[in-house]
Amino acid sequence: MKVQFVDQTLRDGQQSLWGLRLRAFEAVEALPHLDNTGFRLLDLTGAGMFTVLLRTFKDDPWESTDLLVAGLPNTKLRAATRTVSVGGMGFAPDSVVDLWVQTMAKHGIDSFWIFDCSYDMPKLKRLVDVVKEAGAEPAPAVMYGLTDVHTDAWFAERAREMDSWDVPSIYVEDAAGVLTPERATTLLPALQEATPDTPLELHCHTTTGLAQLVYLEGLKAGIDILHTCSRPMANGPSLPSTEAMLANLRILGHEHDLDEAQLAPVAEHFERAALAHGPEYELGVPNEYSLLPYEHQLPGGMTGSLKKNLADHGMEDQLTAVLEEIPAVRRDLGEPIMATPFSQFVGIQALLNIVSGERYKVIPDEVVQYTLGQYGPLAREVEPDVKDRILASPGAAKFEGWEQPQPTLADLRKKFGKSIRDEELLLRALFSEDEVDAMISAGPIPRDPRTSASQIVENVRELVAEARDSRAVSISQPGFSIELRRGDPADSPA
Repeated sequence: MKVQFVDQTLRDGQQSLWGLRLRAFEAVEALPHLDNTGFRLLDLTGAGMFTVLLRTFKDDPWESTDLLVAGLPNTKLRAATRTVSVGGMGFAPDSVVDLWVQTMAKHGIDSFWIFDCSYDMPKLKRLVDVVKEAGAEPAPAVMYGLTDVHTDAWFAERAREMDSWDVPSIYVEDAAGVLTPERATTLLPALQEATPDTPLELHCHTTTGLAQLVYLEGLKAGIDILHTCSRPMANGPSLPSTEAMLANLRILGHEHDLDEAQLAPVAEHFERAALAHGPEYELGVPNEYSLLPYEHQLPGGMTGSLKKNLADHGMEDQLTAVLEEIPAVRRDLGEPIMATPFSQFVGIQALLNIVSGERYKVIPDEVVQYTLGQYGPLAREVEPDVKDRILASPGAAKFEGWEQPQPTLADLRKKFGKSIRDEELLLRALFSEDEVDAMISAGPIPRDPRTSASQIVENVRELVAEARDSRAVSISQPGFSIELRRGDPADSPA
C-alpha cells in the first residue's frame, strides 16, 4: 500500500530531545527541504512551544509561528490543543480555547490534533466542531496507556464514537512508548475495525526501542499514516526516524510519495544546530530495551524535568526512588493515561512523596481537583484511603462545589484592553503581565540564522579549517567585522 507520513521534527522531535528550545530562526534553513519532501502533514507547534519561546527567550510566539509558516507554503500544518486548557496544567475558559484555535487557524494552521486523557467525549466533540468552524481539520486523539482499565474494547469504543464525528483522521498516540508489538496485534486491528470510515494515524515514541516494530504491526493492520522525525531528532524519547521507516517500507514492498533527496539536508541542518548548542541539545540515539518504562510510563520529556527538580533539592541520588514511586502513585490515582496533564500530576506527586519523606504529606491543588473529577471522568476511582487523605488535605476544602470559571471574550477585553489584538489577548490570558511585557520590550524575534552567536562561531571554525595554510582570516559585513591572525608559538607565554 502507499504509506503517508506526518513529520514531527519541528514539534515532538525537538520537544522530546530539546525541551522545545528550538527557536524559529534556527529552523529556517531546513524549511524549504521539509516543505518539498511531500509530507501529508507537518506538526508545527502548540501551547508548550509558545510557553518556552516566551519565557526562555522572550520570543514572540506568534511572530515565530509566522516565520515558520512562511517557510512551509506547500505543506499542511498542524498544532496541538487540549479540550480544557491552552498550555499549563490548569484550566482555560472555553472562550480562550476557542480563540486559540481560531487565531492559530488565522496564522496558517490547517489541522489540530485534540486530546483529552480523561476521554470526556462531549468536550472532545465540542472542540472538534470549533476546529471545523475555524476552517481547519480536526484529528481527535486516542491516547494509549498500559493499565488494567484501558482494554482494547475500551479504546475501540471511544474510537468508534470519534469515527461518527466526520473527521479526516483519528490520531493514535503512545506518548510513553509502552505499546508493545504483541499488544499492537490486538489493539490496532480493534481500532481499525471500530473506525471503518476514518483513517488512523500512528504516533509512537521510541522509549523502549520498540516503536518501529509497532509501526510494522500497524502496517499489517492497514494503518498507512505514520509519524516520524528527521534522524537527528528521532529515537531516544522521540519517534522513529523517517529514514529508517522508508528503508523498512522498501523491504516490505510498500510505496510512498516522499522525495528522499530532501531528507539529508534536513538531517545535516539539525546535526549542525545540535553541535552548535552543545550537549544539552541532544541528538537522538536508539535506546537499549528496558522494562522500567513499562512501570513508570513517563512521557519522554518528563525524565529531564524530574532530574532538574531533584537537583534543585540536592537530591539527585533519589531519581530511582521517584521512578519507583511513580507506579504506586499511578495505581493510587486510578491508573490515568500517562500523558499531559495526568503524567505531570502523577510525577509531581511522586516527587513530593520522596522529597517530603512522607506519602501524600504535600498534595498539589491539581491532584485534589483530579480526585474530585474536575479534570473529567476518572477511568477508575482513586484508592479509598488515598482519596480520604487527599480530600482531608488543607487545600482541598476550597474545591468543594468548584466550577470552572467561564469569562467571555468581552470580560477578558474589559480586563486587558478593549482594542487589544487577539494574539496579545491570548498571551495575556495565558501568561503573567511581566512575562508578556518583557517579550514586547525584547522587540522583534531574530530572523537570520547568521545572527546566532553559535552559528558565527561555527562559520568561523569552518573558514579557519578551509584556510589552514593562511596566516590571517578576516570577515566583514555592515555592522560587524572580525579578524583572526595565527600567532607564532614562540611568542606565546610559557
